[in-house]
Amino acid sequence: MRLEIPRYLERFGAVKIYDVQKVIEIDGGASKEHGEVFVLRFTNAELEEVESNMAIIVPVKNENPKVLEGVISGIPHDVLVIVVSNSTREPIDRYQIELDTLLNHYRFSRRPMVIIHQKDPAWAEALKKVGYPDILDSSGKAVRDGKGEGMIQGLILAKALGRKYVGFVDSDNYIPGAVYEYVKIYGTAFLSSRTDYVMVRIRWPYKTKFSGRGFYFRRRGRVSEITNRYMNLLIGRLTHFETDIVKTANSGDHAMSIKLAEELAFAEGFAIEPYELMFIFEEFGGFIKEITNREIASKGVEIFQIEPRNPHIHEERGTEHINEMLLKSLSTIYHSKLCDKELKKQILNELRIRGILKKNEEPPKVRSIRPIKNVNAKKILEILEGKAESLILAE
Repeated sequence: MRLEIPRYLERFGAVKIYDVQKVIEIDGGASKEHGEVFVLRFTNAELEEVESNMAIIVPVKNENPKVLEGVISGIPHDVLVIVVSNSTREPIDRYQIELDTLLNHYRFSRRPMVIIHQKDPAWAEALKKVGYPDILDSSGKAVRDGKGEGMIQGLILAKALGRKYVGFVDSDNYIPGAVYEYVKIYGTAFLSSRTDYVMVRIRWPYKTKFSGRGFYFRRRGRVSEITNRYMNLLIGRLTHFETDIVKTANSGDHAMSIKLAEELAFAEGFAIEPYELMFIFEEFGGFIKEITNREIASKGVEIFQIEPRNPHIHEERGTEHINEMLLKSLSTIYHSKLCDKELKKQILNELRIRGILKKNEEPPKVRSIRPIKNVNAKKILEILEGKAESLILAE
């Protein structure tokens, strides 16, 4: 793969966030010649070495099985796939439909794969056993509903299985080739980084929809454009320099080193992607507190934003879904310790003008979930292997 070198970066505290790099060639060729100094090139052998140490987590909820199979087929073979499904089990067992689809795919591919249901009762027993009930519901008998909770379950499994890198791809992507490109991009970021604490986020070139007369290639997502704007306003107010550096606040397709994943707190539901960035800014940006992790203070955190060649085509969501995402995304900024009164006022106005909040309402605070650093992931996997009826482990 060939891609541009970063043209610009913002630095605050221990955090480096790079401006968008564009993919030049999805396949960079076999030549050992690297070419121009302003182009990064990685061979297939280099990328495959990273992929053998990577897990890709695919959170699923009532997805079309053909779309899901397409997503899985786009992930390079040596990458461990972890599917965490929160699909309904009655009156129709949609999880069983997904399982049949994925096991049929496994018959022919023999790729490493883990499949489990988010609500499997064995999760509750395992999480309580290791002292990590953070993602359980009020009954304590099951994991809560929510995309963020499923992503954390996947992280725990990736940690237990010894992967160095972990990525996420959305299960509603209609283009397997786009998924393939995303995973290759993740590998380039891990190879480019100078620190063990690295994150890479996909900035889609277009979100594509069929308008009746043909495809319409929309440059920006409806939620991400707004979340990016307020996150950049926040950074500008903290640094006293206006910026537009953040372009991937809501990127569901992203990856990180397991060392960084272990240090991050997460958020429930759809707030998880912007919350990751807000947590990094709060803990490692040096704005309001000393950086307590000396290794991160020394080595730093690098955040890459990379634009692929493939457009992003997924199922169109309704207004209710969009409003829920926007409310939770802006709530992560509104309730941050970094957000001042003036920016809070602007966020409230945005949400009220859009009819998401009433005059005297505030965004509800999203639930924070502790880092998994001290979680005994191997013990959790051991319990799941013995008691989880929905678990399929094929390495």
